[in-house]
Amino acid sequence: MPEASLLEVRGLKKYFPIEKGLLRRVVGYVRAVDDVSLRIDKGKTLGLVGESGSGKTTLGRCVLRAVDLTDGEIVFHHDGLSTDLAQLTRREMREFRKHMQMIFQDPFSSLDPRKTVFDIVSEPLRINKIASGKALEDRVRTALEHVGLDVRYMKRYPHAFSGGQRQRIGIARALSINPQLIVCDEAVSALDVSVQAQILNLLKDLQEEFNLTYLFIAHDLSVVEHVSDDVAVMYVGKLVEQAPTQALFTRPRHPYTEALLSAIPRPDPDQPLPESGGIEGELPDPADPPSGCYFHPRCPYAEAICREQAPPLVEVAPGHIAACHFSQELELQGLEN
Repeated sequence: MPEASLLEVRGLKKYFPIEKGLLRRVVGYVRAVDDVSLRIDKGKTLGLVGESGSGKTTLGRCVLRAVDLTDGEIVFHHDGLSTDLAQLTRREMREFRKHMQMIFQDPFSSLDPRKTVFDIVSEPLRINKIASGKALEDRVRTALEHVGLDVRYMKRYPHAFSGGQRQRIGIARALSINPQLIVCDEAVSALDVSVQAQILNLLKDLQEEFNLTYLFIAHDLSVVEHVSDDVAVMYVGKLVEQAPTQALFTRPRHPYTEALLSAIPRPDPDQPLPESGGIEGELPDPADPPSGCYFHPRCPYAEAICREQAPPLVEVAPGHIAACHFSQELELQGLEN
């Protein structure tokens, strides 16, 4: 086990059964997450990117055991011990939920409109029996102050706040029990661009102050570049590339990553678009993926071997892995510094 590691995911699979007929007979499976392995170091941020339907959110929910996985290991390193969360019962998981929290995508639907800010932020503390009475109120006040909200707002309801303020409430709720790992599921995608920057800076400040570890799920690579130490790219449930952020953005080793990078809007209108201007075609059906490399029907570099054999994940540079038969040969276009 690497000393700096907080979480290791090994061979994670999540298949959803496809049932048909009156007898609900299983006729197939949706391979939402298919044999994914990755690691997140303490105090670091791993960005997880890919198109909608690539399995990012499902992977995040599996890590938190919000959904049960089909196979694999989720090893959490805490207090000198290593625990496979995949083997724990729901009752045993309660203890570990104190160390892991989630920030949801939609700040409007993720907050109960019938509860006050105090009720929302204090809920994890009460459920986990961490604090009560005056101590509970103090913890809520502290959490709100850390996310930049006035403690006088504690008795207000979510409808009285803007989208950015609601997301701060969600962050305060996650922060209230002092977790080690926070899964940010598209945490800024529903916000205006100017508000996105404020929330991203807040998350970075909180990480530095409390040594938080983030799994940051997003489809916007420009956001991921701003907050992540490492980036993992998923395609149809599989991990296709992972590298330190700078290495992945400047020299991608998988054609899918190159296509994602080419779709990032350029701030300079005079700068010409790259030759690979986006991704052609549709995301394959995860219940019936293509043979060989899943990306080959959309890949401009595909050859016969890509249609016949699935490429293994190999290390193409220190800390840089990719699943492409030609990862060592292709000169793919990244973003200039």
